Amino acid sequence: MLWLQFVAKKLDRRISDLGATAVVERGLGDDQHPSGYEGALDPWMSSLWNMLYQINPKFFPNGPDFVISDTKLINQPKFQITYHEIDEVDLQSSSAPGLDHVLMQTGRARSMSPGKVSHIKNIPDCFLKMIKNQPLCRAGCGKDVRHFEFEFVSSIIEYRVGDVLEVLPGQDPAAVDAFLQCCNLNPESLITVHPIGMESRHCDAEGNDYKVPIKLKTFVELTMDIASASPRRYFFEVMSYFATAEHEKERLQYFASPEGRDDLYQYNQKERRTVLEVLEDFPSVQMPFEWLVQLVPPLKTRAFSISSSPSAHPNQVHLTVNVVSWTTPFKRKRAGLCSTWLAGLDPQDGMGAYIPAWFGKGSLPPPPLSIPLVLVGPGTGCAPFRGFVEERAIQDVSGSAAPIMFFFGCRNQENDFLYKDFWLSHAENGGPLSVARGGGLYVAFSRDQPQKVYVQHKMREQSQRVWNLLVEGASIYVSGSSTKMPSDVMSALEEIISKEAGVSRETAVLQLRRLEKDGRYHVEAWS
Repeated sequence: MLWLQFVAKKLDRRISDLGATAVVERGLGDDQHPSGYEGALDPWMSSLWNMLYQINPKFFPNGPDFVISDTKLINQPKFQITYHEIDEVDLQSSSAPGLDHVLMQTGRARSMSPGKVSHIKNIPDCFLKMIKNQPLCRAGCGKDVRHFEFEFVSSIIEYRVGDVLEVLPGQDPAAVDAFLQCCNLNPESLITVHPIGMESRHCDAEGNDYKVPIKLKTFVELTMDIASASPRRYFFEVMSYFATAEHEKERLQYFASPEGRDDLYQYNQKERRTVLEVLEDFPSVQMPFEWLVQLVPPLKTRAFSISSSPSAHPNQVHLTVNVVSWTTPFKRKRAGLCSTWLAGLDPQDGMGAYIPAWFGKGSLPPPPLSIPLVLVGPGTGCAPFRGFVEERAIQDVSGSAAPIMFFFGCRNQENDFLYKDFWLSHAENGGPLSVARGGGLYVAFSRDQPQKVYVQHKMREQSQRVWNLLVEGASIYVSGSSTKMPSDVMSALEEIISKEAGVSRETAVLQLRRLEKDGRYHVEAWS
C-alpha cells in the first residue's frame, strides 16, 4: 500500500507540474483502516461524484448518488470450476494412504487456489510430525504458551537459528462439514479450479502437473479459510445478488453501501465474524461455488520464529507459540486458528497429522559465534534466542563462544517464566549466559511488585555492562511484540550510550543508527 501511495503522490505532483488543476483533493488508500480500504475510498468517491455532478449534471441524470441495481451488471467470477465424473479420473494414487498422498493433495489444492502466492510457496518444503506438546505456563494463570517439537517425516530441510517456520493449519472438520452443508455442496465432487480464460494447467517448479482433479471437500479444507478469517465488503455485495429473502437482500445491500460501512464494521470486523457465521446469518443466500472460491479469504500459512538450533536437534525443529484466544464486544469466544489447532494435537496419537511446513529467512540473521550478543526478548520474543543459546552451548564443546547478555520479561516468576530451567542452566557453570563469561541473564517480572518492571528497566540497571559489550563489538537483537517494546528498548539504549559514552542524546541516536547500518542492530516484531 505504501508503494502505491508513492506512485499516486508522484503522479499527482507531475500532473500538477504540467499545469493541471485537481477536480478533488488527492485521495490515498488506507488498508489499515478498521473498515478496510473502503474506509478511505468511500468518502473520496463520494466527493468525486459530487464534484463531477456539479461540473456536468447531464452525465448524472439521477444525481451523484444513483445506484445501478440490475443484477446482470455484477462482474462474472474470475475462476471456473470444472466437475469431473469419477470414470474420467485416474484414481490410482487418490486413495493411497501415506505421506505421498498427502503431498499430492496439498500440492494440487494449493496450486489451484486463487490465494496462491507462487507455485513454489504452495508446495510444502517438507512435512512435520509433532513429538512434543508442552505447556510453559502455570495452569490457570490466564496465559497458554506451548513448546512444540516436530520431527521431519519427509526430506530434512537445512535451517539456521533466526529462521522462521510457516505452518499450514488444519481446520475444524465440523466447521468444514457445516460450510459444505450450508452452501449445498457435494463434498465428494471431483473438481479442478482455474482462472477463466486460461488453461486449467497448474505445475509446480519441477513441472509436476496439478490439473488432476481433487475432492471438493479437500480443496475447501486446504485452501479456504471458512471459520477463522472475516470476509471483505465485496463478499456482502455479491451475497446480496443471490439472496432470495427480501429482508436479507436489503440488509446485505445496506452493508455493501457506503452508508452501511460503520454498521458492517460493527457486525463483521469488530466481531471477527467468520465466513461460515455470515452465511448462516443469511440462509436464503446460495452463492455459486465459483464465487465462494474467489471471495472466501484464502487459508494462509502462519509464521513462527524457530526456537531451536539444528546443531542441537539435527532431525527436529521447535516452536514457542502463544495459544491465542479472546472475547469479542458481544461476548463471543474467539481463538487463533493455527495456535489452537497445534495445541490440540496429541503427540502420542499414532495417527497424528502430517503438518505441511515451509522454511524461510527471518529478520534475525544468525550471528557469528565470536561476536558478543545483547538479546532482548520478552514473552514469546525469547523463541529465536533459545536457538541462539543452544548454538553457543554446542560451540563451547569445541571452543569458547562469545558471551550473551539476555534480557527476558514476563508477568510473574511463578506463572510465565518461559524456559526458566533452560536459561538458568546456561547462566551457570561458565555457560553462554554466565556473568563470569561477560554475559548474564536479567529477568523483568512486570507484576510481581507494585511498580511495573520491564526489560528496558533491567537494561538501564545493567547500563555499564551493556556498554562494555557494545564496545567489544556486540550485536543487539530485539524480538517480541510490536506495540511499545521495540521503541522503549531503543530509547533505553540511547540513554545507555549517552550516559556511558558521555555524549549527547542526539549523538547516541546517531551511534545506534550506525549500528543498524553496520548490521549490528536487528529487530523482529509482530502485532
